[in-house]
Amino acid sequence: MEKVTVMVAGLPGKMANLVAKAIASQPDMMLYPYALSEEKGIADVESAVRVQLVPPEGHEEILLSSRAAISLIVDFTLPKSVNAHAALYCKVGVPFVMGTTGGYREKLVKTISGSSISAVVATNMAVPVVMFQEMILFAAKNFSGSLEGFRLVIKESHQAQKPDPSGTAVSLLDSFATLGMPLKKEQIIMLRDPKAQENVLNIPKKYLDGHGYHTYTLTSPDGTVLLQFTHNVLGRGVYVDGCLKAIRFLAKQRSKKGEIFSMIDVLKQTAL
Repeated sequence: MEKVTVMVAGLPGKMANLVAKAIASQPDMMLYPYALSEEKGIADVESAVRVQLVPPEGHEEILLSSRAAISLIVDFTLPKSVNAHAALYCKVGVPFVMGTTGGYREKLVKTISGSSISAVVATNMAVPVVMFQEMILFAAKNFSGSLEGFRLVIKESHQAQKPDPSGTAVSLLDSFATLGMPLKKEQIIMLRDPKAQENVLNIPKKYLDGHGYHTYTLTSPDGTVLLQFTHNVLGRGVYVDGCLKAIRFLAKQRSKKGEIFSMIDVLKQTAL
């Protein structure tokens, strides 16, 4: 069995580290011993797996020298790095799974579609949450304007280190707008205070540095009807599982050029 060799971008970050550990434990995958990082050093992913961290000035060089050895890259870096990293992967010709939120979407699409590689780009890789996103998208496509006049409030809570609004919540704004409830990205209510997360939301202390709580409240103009959707995730395990699915999916799409796949594409193939 030919293994899928994966380079990770973002070590020693928490999500990148969890994904790297999972890759190293899969019988059909191999973790590449070099990783794109913001720093120089060594990451001990597992007791028997040590990964050399390559700082930004060495990213292009290591990709060029490793191109023949790696199948694809998984990126869990920083929002500010999304577009630059995608441009580099496309330039070198390495397919990638982009799990990092942020960046400029239109520019990202243009970069990939004009390249010789394909990519999975997903703001959220948690399978149950992706299914929820697809449900809201289905409603928007089939019942446009049906909730005109309703008021939408989105509240989300993530670890204090996350600077940007939830990528999942942002991805739903167009669908909610189509249903008749426009909301700006800046109007998403973000909670990043650990004390409030623990005392108000009752998030267990061990998950304060890794969780995703979302509540979408839809209220009729006269206040007599309320719809509320909630999806809460503790830890990062569900995202890791989704990422492994994305890796296996993309490994089968490496011959395709300029195509951008979503987690829906991944799940549809998995369900076959």
